[in-house]
Amino acid sequence: MSGHNKWSQIKQKKAITDGKKSKIFGKLGQLISMESKKAGGNMSSPGLRAVIERAKKENMTADAIERAVKKGAGADAGAMEAVLYETYGPGGCALMIECLTDNKNRTVAEIKHLLSKRGLALAGQGAASWAFTKTFEGFEPKGTTALSEEDGKALEELMEELDDHDDVQEVYTNAE
Repeated sequence: MSGHNKWSQIKQKKAITDGKKSKIFGKLGQLISMESKKAGGNMSSPGLRAVIERAKKENMTADAIERAVKKGAGADAGAMEAVLYETYGPGGCALMIECLTDNKNRTVAEIKHLLSKRGLALAGQGAASWAFTKTFEGFEPKGTTALSEEDGKALEELMEELDDHDDVQEVYTNAE
């Protein structure tokens, strides 16, 4: 009776959830390190506190948060920087891609590759930002763009692929 072992089923489910948590924790750790660098390790900084609260909501351990803060305040944190890319996706919807990277050249090449596989290209700075308002949470669309079912599926696949990229923190769109 192969396949009836309860542990093998639990192990598969656990591997999936652990993979998702790992991806989220990795991105939050990078964000905490960058904010810690900006604040000089000052835990009372509003930006750092906001990111730490977000990490706590995702159940990130206090030890992992503390390591990320120390990493950002230490000497090895000099390389992380935030980058914002703009593009137009399937159906003409605007996309804003927030990244946190230690190598801008590598990240832009990888993002361009992900877009070019779908026949898309990066837009110039300010080309898509007109469609969004910057808020404390991120970017809110000023209006929405209606997409066909086919374009909606293509956008969903693109967003999943971008979200799987390690350097991508958030992807915002004005699609309905």
